[in-house]
Amino acid sequence: MRDEVWRPDCDTLIFQEADEEVPPHHGLLDLQQIEHVTGLRHVHGAPDYRWGEGSHGFLGVIVFLHPSFQVDDIALLDLPGHCHRGAVIVDAQRDGQAFRLIGTHLSLWQGLRIAQMRTIGQHLFRRQQRPTALIGDLNEWRPWGGLALSPKVLGANFGGPVPATFPIRRPLLPLDRVLVSEPGKVVSTEVLDGPGIRMASDHRPLAARITWGG
Repeated sequence: MRDEVWRPDCDTLIFQEADEEVPPHHGLLDLQQIEHVTGLRHVHGAPDYRWGEGSHGFLGVIVFLHPSFQVDDIALLDLPGHCHRGAVIVDAQRDGQAFRLIGTHLSLWQGLRIAQMRTIGQHLFRRQQRPTALIGDLNEWRPWGGLALSPKVLGANFGGPVPATFPIRRPLLPLDRVLVSEPGKVVSTEVLDGPGIRMASDHRPLAARITWGG
């Protein structure tokens, strides 16, 4: 990760499938080493922000943020489906700009993706509005996003580049996304690669630059 994923200007890291898949979802990462290498901080320190006592995050989703971020709230959202899926929703501020980050990992099946995104959309409808980034393995192969990512389901327009990230050796499908609601914008994305990445995952990770427009 230090050599192939992190770079000095990185202020956010969001992992998926980073805890054990089956309950009690024990953590797999060396949190202290990640914080030491990156200078970022693990936001799941309080028990209420993790799936369980031995977890590092919530259903495999783990968030690290720059210390300059003021975290206002963290919500954990269970998503429908047979497999354990969830979303970590972080409301934060930096230099007076409020924003929201959603880290999630959606179902392979389109019908469940629609239900999962509708669950996220209903949660957002009840929250104070702020520009929001939707980040993770969304398992959506359609470049235009399909019904699951439509405003009718999610409640807002989310946009961003759709580079291919899967399969890792020769990516053809844009399963992983960084999408932002208006007035925010994804300025650029980069699909990362390297021997360590290829050992650790079957997807290539994304790096993105975001402006919040406020």
